[in-house]
Order: sequence, then C-alpha cells, then structure tokens
Amino acid sequence: MATRLPEAPKVGMVSLGCPKNLVDSERILTKLRSDGYAMSADYAGADVVLVNTCGFLDSAKEESLEAIGEAIAENGRVIVTGCMGKEAEVIRARFPGVLAVSGAQAYEEVVGAVHDAAPMPANAFINLVPESGLKLTPRHYSYLKISEGCNHRCSFCIIPSIRGDLVSRRPDAILREAEKLVEAGTKELLVISQDTSAYGVDIRKEPRMWKGAPVVPHMTDLARELGKIAPWVRLHYVYPYPHVDQVIPLMAEGLVLPYLDIPFQHASPTVLRTMKRPANEAKVLERLKKWRSIAPDITIRSTFVVGFPGETEADFQYLLDWLDEAQLDRVGAFRFEPVEGAAANDLPGAVPEEIKEERYARIMEKTAAISAAKLQAKIGRTLEAIVDEVDGDGANARSQADAPEIDGTVFLRDAGHLKQGDIVKVEIEDADDHDLFGVPVA
Repeated sequence: MATRLPEAPKVGMVSLGCPKNLVDSERILTKLRSDGYAMSADYAGADVVLVNTCGFLDSAKEESLEAIGEAIAENGRVIVTGCMGKEAEVIRARFPGVLAVSGAQAYEEVVGAVHDAAPMPANAFINLVPESGLKLTPRHYSYLKISEGCNHRCSFCIIPSIRGDLVSRRPDAILREAEKLVEAGTKELLVISQDTSAYGVDIRKEPRMWKGAPVVPHMTDLARELGKIAPWVRLHYVYPYPHVDQVIPLMAEGLVLPYLDIPFQHASPTVLRTMKRPANEAKVLERLKKWRSIAPDITIRSTFVVGFPGETEADFQYLLDWLDEAQLDRVGAFRFEPVEGAAANDLPGAVPEEIKEERYARIMEKTAAISAAKLQAKIGRTLEAIVDEVDGDGANARSQADAPEIDGTVFLRDAGHLKQGDIVKVEIEDADDHDLFGVPVA
C-alpha cells in the first residue's frame, strides 16, 4: 500500500509598498518553498499569513495596518514583517493577536516565525523550487535588487533608519541571479535599490570574476554586463551623480534601455537645500540635453514633492518653469506628508493642505500636457514593445519608455496571435495624455 504523505502547511502573503519590498517578499517565499511549504492564494487556505508592510509615509502605514487587520479578520494567524516592523509596539497595541513582528530584510527571523507558527510535518518532502526562485511578477519581467540601504540623509526620508546604510551585493552574485531569471523566462530586468547610482561605493575595490573576466562593482560595469544577459534592462532610482553620464552610451548601443528613473524631488535651489539634496538644477538641464544628443529616444521619469515646508509660490513656479525646460517624459507628484522620525517635520513654514492640493493639481496638469505632446510625436513611428497581456484580439504592451505599473500602456489591436512576454515591433496610430495605441507590424 502506498504511503500517503501529510500535506505541507500553506503560507499566504500580502506584499505592500515598493518593488524593493516585493523582492523581499519573493526571497521569503522562495526560502519557505524550498523548506517544503506550499503557497496559498487566499486567506481561507492559509495556515499562516505574512504581511510585508510599508512604513515610509503615514498613509502607507495606515494601509499596512488595514492589511494586517484584514488578514487577522479573515485568517487570524498573522506574521508581520517589512519597514513598519520597526514600530512593533504600534502594531501589537492595535493587533495584540499577531504572532510575530520583524523589520525589513529580516529574512531568517520571518522564516523562523513561520516554522514556529506552522511547523512542517517531520517526514514531509522538500518541494523543488525553480533556480530563479518564486516570483510575484509575471514570468516575463523581474525586479533585480542590487543593494540595500542608503547613505543619503534627505530631510523628508527615514529609509536609512529603517534599512540602514548602503550595502552592495557582489557583482557576480547579481549577474548569476540575472542569468537564472533569464533562463526561467525573464525578458526584462528592472534594476532597483535605494540608490542605484551608488552601487559599489562600499565595495569598489572588490572586483569579482564573471565569465573569466573581472567585473568592477560599479553601476556602469554592472549595467554593461546585465545588457549582455537580458533583452531589456531598465534602471530605476538613479541619483544623478556625474558618472551616470557613462551609462548613456550603453543606451545608444542598445545594451540598456534608454530609460532613467531619477527622483529629482524638486527644482528650486532653496527647497532642494532644505530637503538636503544637491541644488544643481541648471547643471541637470545641461546634462539632459547632452544625454538626448547621445540617445535621442531616452525617457526620463521622475517624481516631485509639492508643499514641502517653506515652499513658496515663487519656489513652486520655479519648479513649473524648470519642467517646461526639462521636458521630462514621465512625472509623478506627491503632496508633502510628515513621516514620523523625519527631520523635515520640524522645519518651519508648513504649507496649508488646500495650497498643497492646488499645487498638486497644477503640476499634474503641466506634466500631463508635456506627456501628451511627447506621445503625439510618436504617432506614425514604429517602436519596440513587450506584451504584458493578451485578451481576445487585443493586447496590452509597453514600449521601452514604459516601466510596468507606473508608466503608460501601448494598447494593441489585431494582436490575438501574440503571447505574454513577446517583444514585437508596433506601429503607433494614436495617443492620449499617457498611453499609446497601435498595431503589431507584420
């Protein structure tokens, strides 16, 4: 008679916050899966639920607390991890029934808590895990985290107090992970960290061998090697250090996507100084022109904060005028929100909420108009796009100018023959403020 093995405990996961948190969730699930645990897609089927929290803004903290509350109500057996784990007392005061609370990057602690809450049967098989690990993104794109922490001390940010100073990964380890992801079906690598430009500053004198040659732990060298591995490589969270100029020729060569995600935050020199960020907005404009002369199709995405303490109407108008000159392709904006523990909370000159709202509306109107004009100029062009979803005869895709979930979509007709992850040529037929419409080129 065949022996019936006991079922492995099932783990559910709620992952909140930024892509860096998503990578943390993937690492946790990969470890648990390799330990033999099964995954549950809903609360009802889970023996324990993990909630990976975000704690950057008060609104994000509230979202995290709501997610914890929902998990407790629906399942009851909840382990909390992530950025808000530093505020364990707040979590336990509101939800005394949580089984365990740990901070960001505390992988072993989280896995240990799962083992305690839902022990594996003594004779359960160890389930096989793909070499690339478990993913929470579609098969055709993957986030690749190259470092943890940050050395900056921006007055509005508490990330260094949550995740610590910069710790770069070995370049050979990153490239090995990238290779495994591509072998498993990844077409697009999205390179992320707190400060991608600073990669390797802490280990700059420690080159590692890869494919018979040394690779220096530096953003440019890493980007070049990644470009040899994946069809698309997209760089996020790039602080505009001077050496970023060295990456632009790689874009012109086609090794790296002509796309940079640079969080400028503001343009007014006064506000930038108060934020404790470099106030070199004029030099940035010169560099943007140079970048576009080298890689004409380069897309610059950025985010800005409006209503920062002390921001005057003149400061805000300076930002709008700067945007007119910069002509950034993709822009997101946030109303300033105090974050517990941030130095900016003690700054004078708080901006009233109604003025924040009015400035937010104005910057979004300005950037939408710039985006619309840029997209209109693409009508009639043939662009490369990656397919995210096929539905009947249509498909949703992204051009090289569009990162998943934060940028625009290329809506395709007559595309029922395509598959998710296909990289195809498309003719652009129409555009609106943020998206393109087209058809695959036969």
